[in-house]
Amino acid sequence: MTTIAVPRHRGTRATTRTREAEANRTLWVAAAGTLLVLAVFSAVVTTVGDSLRSLHGDVSSETWTLSGMSLGLAAALLTVGALADAFGRRRVLLISTALLALTSALGAIAPSMGVLVAARILQGAAGAGVLAASLGAIGHAFPTGHRRAVATSVWGSAVGAGIAIGPLAAGALAAWLGWRSSFWLEALAAAALVVAAGPIEESRASRRRSLDLAGVAALALAMAGLTTGLIEGRQSWSSALTIAPLAIGAALLAVFVAIEFRKHEPIIELERFKNPLFLASLSGALFTGLAVIGLMSFTPLLLQRALRVSVIGSAAVLAAWSTTSMAVALATRRLSGRRSAASVLVFGFAISAAGVFALAGLGVGSSWARLLPGLVILGIGSGIVNASLGRLALESVPRERAGMGSGANNTSRYLGGAAGVALVVALATGHGATSASSLLAGWNTAVIVCGALCLLAAIVAAACRPRRAN
Repeated sequence: MTTIAVPRHRGTRATTRTREAEANRTLWVAAAGTLLVLAVFSAVVTTVGDSLRSLHGDVSSETWTLSGMSLGLAAALLTVGALADAFGRRRVLLISTALLALTSALGAIAPSMGVLVAARILQGAAGAGVLAASLGAIGHAFPTGHRRAVATSVWGSAVGAGIAIGPLAAGALAAWLGWRSSFWLEALAAAALVVAAGPIEESRASRRRSLDLAGVAALALAMAGLTTGLIEGRQSWSSALTIAPLAIGAALLAVFVAIEFRKHEPIIELERFKNPLFLASLSGALFTGLAVIGLMSFTPLLLQRALRVSVIGSAAVLAAWSTTSMAVALATRRLSGRRSAASVLVFGFAISAAGVFALAGLGVGSSWARLLPGLVILGIGSGIVNASLGRLALESVPRERAGMGSGANNTSRYLGGAAGVALVVALATGHGATSASSLLAGWNTAVIVCGALCLLAAIVAAACRPRRAN
């Protein structure tokens, strides 16, 4: 009997192909989850008016419907990222996606504005688990090198795709089947994602860390307080409903830091703030929220109230920014290996500043088309920034702490976004919001401030770039 020896490298190749297939499956599930969360986040821009009329809401209800998800995201992201590292990123992704389906269904059947706002906050908490676990899973599936840079570019493009798709799909459905239909679609999409995520590989830290319950509670409550104060501040900065949550949030943040100093295994090791790449990740995400998310969140309102564009039309104009961001984020994979993520971040913020400044100069006779060049340029910058931030969130922490790195990065983004919207609203309505001319004058002021913030972000990112050895 003759024995035929099979070369070992064939088995090695087959194993490599299997691992690559598993990694790619993880990437596309993670990207789909990110796209879904961002679509849910932005969809209410085109349905909030209908829901207010249906449920007899007021100005406060409108503010909280638009911003409630930011509260859930900011409060839960860092905590759930640490949990994903400890208990399994696939597990957290599955649980969070299932909860996103349930909370979206709650929004669809909401009998009152209070229930709808609660559903939006809970959607944010569920979405936090999806975002943190998704980017953490990508970090495990693509440990280093060019393939990780490509994967984070795909993740960054999913951010832009979600923001583009959400308002347009929700607006079209609302016109056809009513505003509740968009929540039902979100629930169905989340349920489908649970099925798709089932086969992906589980990943967690090699050694399970003890759960810092005191730190978890202090951080979640601190982020909730700060975000609540920022949301309420859009109506009145002198109100007790604004001052009290901000003060409580700041005090609890100090308590959290004190707890982390004493813990042997804290949620986030404070010495990480000595790492320039970690600082670049957090500061870049914070400035993205302050300057870009803040301004773009206000753009549909400007288009509708000052330039007389329809709700669907305003979503389509905004898509010039978000779809460009999606396409450019994918293209940034060509820069991997040539420049560090921090260097690319500097470039992205510089382009973003140019795009923001190009949005200035609107007057009563201006057309919506006047915004398109600036939105496209800003989309180019945002695409570069989003891909770079995803890469930095993973490169700035050890592989086993990828969920925490993702959670910290996204916490900074959405807390910055809440502050950014409050800043833009204050600036844009500072001239009085009783006429189109006053709103446009306020917009021009807000644009100059946000452009300056983008330039400041580029300077901070440049200071965080790794120094070459002599």
